[in-house]
Amino acid sequence: MNLTAPQFDDMEIEAVRQCLASGWVTQGPVTARFEAEMAARQDVAHALATTSCTAALHLTALALGIGPGDEVVVPAFTWITSANAAEYVGARAVFCDVDPDTFNISPSSLRSALTPRTKAIVAVHLFGLAAPMDEVMSIAGDHDVAVIEDAACAIGTTYKGRPVGGIGAAGCFSFHPRKIITTGEGGMVTTNRADLAERVASLRNHGSTGLQGADRQRPRNYSMASFDMLGYNLRMSDILAAVGTAQMRKLDALLSERRSRAARYGELLKGVERLAVPGAHGGSLDGHSYQSYVVRLRDGDRSLRNRVMDTLQDRDIQTRPGTHAVHRLGYYVKRYGHRPEDFPNASLCEDTSITLPLFPGMTDDDQERVAAELRAALR
Repeated sequence: MNLTAPQFDDMEIEAVRQCLASGWVTQGPVTARFEAEMAARQDVAHALATTSCTAALHLTALALGIGPGDEVVVPAFTWITSANAAEYVGARAVFCDVDPDTFNISPSSLRSALTPRTKAIVAVHLFGLAAPMDEVMSIAGDHDVAVIEDAACAIGTTYKGRPVGGIGAAGCFSFHPRKIITTGEGGMVTTNRADLAERVASLRNHGSTGLQGADRQRPRNYSMASFDMLGYNLRMSDILAAVGTAQMRKLDALLSERRSRAARYGELLKGVERLAVPGAHGGSLDGHSYQSYVVRLRDGDRSLRNRVMDTLQDRDIQTRPGTHAVHRLGYYVKRYGHRPEDFPNASLCEDTSITLPLFPGMTDDDQERVAAELRAALR
């Protein structure tokens, strides 16, 4: 049984066919439509498509003016590019710990990680559960720093009824195949700030800043762009955007199915004392989009967790750890000398978390099998 799978059908095929028939396959009108749909869905003024969420994070750091000498605070339990984006622009990724009950950023640890050099906070909505944004925004306001929402897992996620991606300065989304909707590869920057949207639009397009001076008054069809800043080619193609527009039409159904399956997992795993399931400690799951359904062993270590996962693999059930404790990865150990115990909750979460299968079309029988085999493996 696969961990996850995208849902494609004739809708995506027809959208791509129309795109190819139009002859316009680079970033163009279909990308603009995908961006408009995304902006409406996440209730923001601007949405800008990119090649990946990594590109979205990188562009956002550049647009915010983050650079050498600056620090960006990042939860230590996340995908590596949440931190790498700071390093790309010459800043330093500074870690804080997480709450093991939610896997999201710990406000108390965040506060202690801030210094006069802090320029931004990356609030990760991990696995589709919104970070504690009231506390994050309050802390950011006290220190006059920007908040970047890493919403890679969080299309459709809400925080107290509000879509994520427009609460901080900018949001960064992913359309990787493991996400709820996918374009194969792709990402999006969302923001309510016109200045950030303008800079991201330029930076993703080689640094283009409009027509050259002589052509601004009388633009011609052969007029060349002006390039006043160093930029990149991080544009999404209309081919991928066509897949995205088809996927957007399925989003509500996919979210409903995932939330229903997550609730069923909660029932099937009720009473398994060795497991902490989402919401096991009374935290609110309102607005959770369940990009992944991640449980955690209450006792034991990485060795025990791996034995459980090996047993499930032998039963043809795919699993994986939740994600990385980034401070333990080679680059950050070599560069900053981090130790596993520096952020103990992040290390605990990496060593004891298990992502269970959750995919479109999953059946009751599929879930009952996963739950039964997991119970047996724990015994």
